[in-house]
Amino acid sequence: MDRGVSIIQARIAPTADGWRLDRALADAVPTLSRERLKVLIAGGRVEQDGILTRDPARKVTVGETFAVAVPDPEPAHNAAQDIPLVVAYEDEHLIVVDKPAGLVVHPAAGNLDGTLVNALLHHCGGSLSGIGGVARPGIVHRIDKDTSGLMLAAKTDRTHVGLAKQFADHSIDRRYRAIVGGVPRTASGSVDAPLARSPHNRKKMAIVPGGKRAVTYWHMLQRLDGAALVECRLETGRTHQVRVHMASIGHALLGDPVYGKSAGRVRGTLETLGFRRQALHAARLGFIHPITHDALAFESIMPADMQELFTTLHV
Repeated sequence: MDRGVSIIQARIAPTADGWRLDRALADAVPTLSRERLKVLIAGGRVEQDGILTRDPARKVTVGETFAVAVPDPEPAHNAAQDIPLVVAYEDEHLIVVDKPAGLVVHPAAGNLDGTLVNALLHHCGGSLSGIGGVARPGIVHRIDKDTSGLMLAAKTDRTHVGLAKQFADHSIDRRYRAIVGGVPRTASGSVDAPLARSPHNRKKMAIVPGGKRAVTYWHMLQRLDGAALVECRLETGRTHQVRVHMASIGHALLGDPVYGKSAGRVRGTLETLGFRRQALHAARLGFIHPITHDALAFESIMPADMQELFTTLHV
């Protein structure tokens, strides 16, 4: 294969036996998204025993080994923009920011600038890892546009790989504060239900047999009037996981325009306050620093809009 690439060896795990090639490689190489792997496969950058394989849908067998050629990262073409950031921690390897609700994480169709990536490029002077590709420099994980709270970004590829491994083996401590509709009958519980794109609406996630395993542990912190403040601890980190899981047990997040419907006094409160986002805040983030090996943990208080909602509904 050509120069200017990094070769990653990927061995198919027993749990991935019979999967599509792109899905199996995404499982084996957590630093690369499934969509990026599809592009690499179609572009002739994946080999098995020296033979190119260009079909992302071909089925794999346990024990098969593939060589994935990842082009060296190009300079990010996103514009650095002076967007204010609340920085919880920063060193030469990584940065932890407290993202406000409404800020998109990375550029995409409909949001080509004004994102967290644009802000990070300005703040870090372009010093961000390239593993996420040109569109997502430094981005190790994401939270929804309208979810507030702590996010982690990598400044170097070595840091990115180390953090991605922790996300893949579920050792990152992620806890969310959510205000949900109704008062749970028990003080705590868990939801272990696989998630995938809804077969009825591709813009939504749903509990789908055969989807990616998703586990959420929840604990009620405060009983409210027709609602409750809960803490959700994630074992896995799937798209919309907290929102779908809590809705599945009859306690959808207040203000969630996709998965929840509020009624009665709670609905009136949301309208009065003008609260139009899911009441979800990434409140705690703990991990092992991949370079110094120090155990780090950060906490963030609920932003003003969620605090106002909490206070209004307080019994």
